[in-house]
Amino acid sequence: MSDQQQTLTAGHTRPSATADIERFRPGGPERPVAPPGPQPGRAGGRAGWQLVALAAGFVMAAVDATVVNVAGRTLQRQLGLSLSQLTWVVDGYTLSFAALLLLAGSLADRFGAKRLYLAGMAVFVAASLGCALAPDGVLLVAARLLQGAGAALFMPSSLTLFTVAFPDPGRRARMVALWSAIVSGSMAFGPVIGGVLVESFGWRSIFLVNLPVGVFGLLLAGRVVPGMPGRPARFAWSGHALGLGMLALLCFTLIDGSVLGWTSAPILASTAGTLLLAGLFVRNLRTSRRPVLPVSLFASSRFSAANAVGFLINAGVYGELYLLGLFLQSARGAGPLRAGVEMLPVTGVFVLGNLLFARLTPRLGVRLPLMAGLLVAGAAMLALTTVSASMPYPVLAGLLVVANLGVGVAVPAMVAALVDAAGTEHANAGAATMNANRQVGTLVGVALTGVVLAATGGQWYTAAAVGFGVSGGAYLAATLLAWRFLRPAARTATGPAARTAARP
Repeated sequence: MSDQQQTLTAGHTRPSATADIERFRPGGPERPVAPPGPQPGRAGGRAGWQLVALAAGFVMAAVDATVVNVAGRTLQRQLGLSLSQLTWVVDGYTLSFAALLLLAGSLADRFGAKRLYLAGMAVFVAASLGCALAPDGVLLVAARLLQGAGAALFMPSSLTLFTVAFPDPGRRARMVALWSAIVSGSMAFGPVIGGVLVESFGWRSIFLVNLPVGVFGLLLAGRVVPGMPGRPARFAWSGHALGLGMLALLCFTLIDGSVLGWTSAPILASTAGTLLLAGLFVRNLRTSRRPVLPVSLFASSRFSAANAVGFLINAGVYGELYLLGLFLQSARGAGPLRAGVEMLPVTGVFVLGNLLFARLTPRLGVRLPLMAGLLVAGAAMLALTTVSASMPYPVLAGLLVVANLGVGVAVPAMVAALVDAAGTEHANAGAATMNANRQVGTLVGVALTGVVLAATGGQWYTAAAVGFGVSGGAYLAATLLAWRFLRPAARTATGPAARTAARP
């Protein structure tokens, strides 16, 4: 997943992108392939190909964020993966993606957005081949880590390239809407695609399918997407290194704690290391001249609360989806294809929730839809703590659909509240912080699901009841945060960063 599941944009745009193109002269670091403005007789066709080129990377990342959920049991059976190894296969991708996302935004500024987009796509394709050829769990996890790094490289560049490719705001908004629909559809159909591939061609095919898509996207982007020059930039290497180390140790602690024992020496050491690096990371934010995150923004309780809500939403959603893919196959006897089909309404309803929010917000603002969506999601997930072998699939799926419909409403409301709290001056930094924070939520949610599965020892209905309850608790905690700290009615965000981030 990728967000995997994903989700999936960094919101790292540069207001001066068009100006940079206008100032560009031949001989610089990157040459635009074509002027970003309309071209007689070619504008419509070129715009369509530019949209396809910029969507290719996100389609791969969105599918990868959900496709592994239906391949989990097959991976365990054919590669002999333990539960902790399977959790690493899912969370390894998210770990490197979350840890490198902010750094990648700075690299895009330094080396040029197009150059970094192409580099990230190449890394992702190579890592996908490595996943498909992996002979064991260790190499599969290593390849998944590399996949996440590739995704982190190309995602922050995509919106910058959209700004350059479509300088007219109205046209860009239409293209972003189409792009968002493509990515959302890919995420929703990911489990079905995975089920078909696993049952027809084996688990390796879920990674091999990235090769033609990625190579096509690489060649097309190199040809039709206009480039832009980089600019000198200094990187906060110490902050990024501390953040990466902290997340890696946190991930190890949560995933392997139940395997090695929570009081074992390695887990106690990793817990201590996590706390130490967390303290150093916070200190670095406060004292560094170039902090990784805009620490001044966190002085706003509304901004901090909106980030906490985003963290809890992603933890609940992706923990639920990881659990559901295994549960349908292990407890309900579904094969990969049937599990994918049964997950389709559960994932597809996110898009309906986004559309419902768009209808509600002109009349109700942001705060009420946010709280209502989270409250409905929390109540539906808590109702699922009664899950048993006698619960029919329509009841199980119906409650999950209601929960995820509520989440679909809450996510764009959360994004709008956060963008409003950050203000126009810090919109880009706020969007980048939000997306990195949400990926950390995904990392923790999947790892906590692994803890629940290990603690329940193969009692799948008990594990499902506890896991769904954890997700419901996360949504209700987010509801309380929204009620307490997001009291001022937030204005609706309508920019590309808000729209493209409106997916879990």
